[in-house]
Amino acid sequence: MQRVRMRYTKRGRLRFTSHRDFQRAFERALRRAAVPMAYSAGFTPHPKVSYANAAPTGTASEAEYLEIALADRRDIAELSARLDASLPDGLDIVDVVEARTAEFAERLQASHWELRLDGVPVAEAERAVAAFLAADSVEVRRQTKKGLRAFDARAAVVSLTAEPAQLTAEPAEGNSSGGSHGPGPGPCAILRLVVRHLIPAVRPDDVVSGLRVAADLAPPVPAAVTRLAQGPLDEETGMVTDPFAPDRDAAGAALTRAAGQQAAAAPGVAG
Repeated sequence: MQRVRMRYTKRGRLRFTSHRDFQRAFERALRRAAVPMAYSAGFTPHPKVSYANAAPTGTASEAEYLEIALADRRDIAELSARLDASLPDGLDIVDVVEARTAEFAERLQASHWELRLDGVPVAEAERAVAAFLAADSVEVRRQTKKGLRAFDARAAVVSLTAEPAQLTAEPAEGNSSGGSHGPGPGPCAILRLVVRHLIPAVRPDDVVSGLRVAADLAPPVPAAVTRLAQGPLDEETGMVTDPFAPDRDAAGAALTRAAGQQAAAAPGVAG
């Protein structure tokens, strides 16, 4: 059995798809691409697909992850291309590795988010960010399946900065990219947020709520949110790194060992 890990995006209008909607679309893509899936045992077998830490509905993402198990080995580049062609535009497979290490989900320690605050001047955003970061804790409330829950939004935040939006040629609606759009006629601030994956999870909208609590910042429209990366957190730099790196390193080490074994066997073959 071969295990393959994939990074995919959720862009443009597809950010409004729920995780269940994506699951259905991906399973249809598996059938269209004739992927030789491994199936679970039991009375109702299901294709072996594991989804890791999906972004909330309504947020775009450049870094969603899943793992599939195949009954037969396939070239992963060809497999990725076939699946990508079978998915709707906006749900795009952008990276793929063969799984060579365990405990992938544990590597997703943090996320790097971009929040676009239309109607908010940068100076006002910077003031609110400074007040939020200076606080020992910032209690926010969120409605959950178990009712209204209060928790500290400050504890999970590794870094938070504000900057002006940059002009781009991309339209705000219907754009296929997941990144920020150019500012409109009014003010617009961009927040860069790195947050640890704790329990309970602190989401970007929780941080926006925290800015209201800490500094009375109230954006006139909901923030447009994009996850730029998720993976291991480098504690020294505060950067989110590539969760596929251990699999790539293991693949490189395997190639090196194979080349060494071939070289060691070559003199005996020649003799």
